[in-house]
Amino acid sequence: MKYVMMGSQRVSVIGLGTWQFGEPGWGWGRELDYEGALRIVHRALELGINLFDTAAVYGNGRSEEILGEALKGRRREAVIATKVAPPLRPDRVKWAMERSLRRLNVDSVDLFQLHAPDTRVPIAQTMEAMGELVESGQVLQVGVSNFGLTQWRRAEAALSRPVVSNQVEYHLLQRRFGEGLLPYAHQQEGRIVMAWSPLAQGLLSGKYGRDNVPQDLRASFGIFDWDNLRRAPAVVDLLREVGQRYGATPAQVALAWLLKDPQVVAIPGARNVAQLEANVAAADLKLSPEDIQRIEQATRF
Repeated sequence: MKYVMMGSQRVSVIGLGTWQFGEPGWGWGRELDYEGALRIVHRALELGINLFDTAAVYGNGRSEEILGEALKGRRREAVIATKVAPPLRPDRVKWAMERSLRRLNVDSVDLFQLHAPDTRVPIAQTMEAMGELVESGQVLQVGVSNFGLTQWRRAEAALSRPVVSNQVEYHLLQRRFGEGLLPYAHQQEGRIVMAWSPLAQGLLSGKYGRDNVPQDLRASFGIFDWDNLRRAPAVVDLLREVGQRYGATPAQVALAWLLKDPQVVAIPGARNVAQLEANVAAADLKLSPEDIQRIEQATRF
């Protein structure tokens, strides 16, 4: 496993997204259950993953609870990242932190993220509350999610301390958001762009297509729209061709392409240990400059 610095913390370049824990819309109780979730977290730790991403809204809090249970006795091995969704009033931000700490059964979290911008609340007010949580020791570092570059800069200026991460949709079918943030991440020490849905929710694995769209929560997030379904087959074919030279799957090549940038961390989910292990292997896959360029050109839309 490879690691990068996220502010003051060393984190694995492949993390584990845990939205699927406790969420019926992701097949909880059918494709994944409590014991399976524990196995995934424990195997992740064995493989060197230390970054675990969750949120208060995932499974209506159940994801945090399950992650907390899975990390019982192993808290020091994990960098726990969670989020608070709008509304982002100062009192609600602090209330949400207290609830998250109880569900996770910890005294503090390593990264507390604003899940999305809230145009109804001045960012200075929200960040004042985030700063107080840092001062109290409940939060080690602050991050944001789904923020544009200007919003990220404003959040950092309002906090008067580093906002070390910005978690956005970033994959080979949607490069604009992530790549727009990378110049800033390169300029500021310890900043990272955290890629959610780095495999386009499975579309880049080759498992899905125009005649085979998942009938679950993924259908409501726009990744499986007409344009992506039209573009994906050619991209997956190229990823498969490139992967054959490395003994890698299309999904592993897609992750390795993202991780070519030292300021990027990917947080794919996993519904079983085999998926997790395949994702982790991508951290050690080094693509040639020629293959990186071919993928770059094929996905420049």
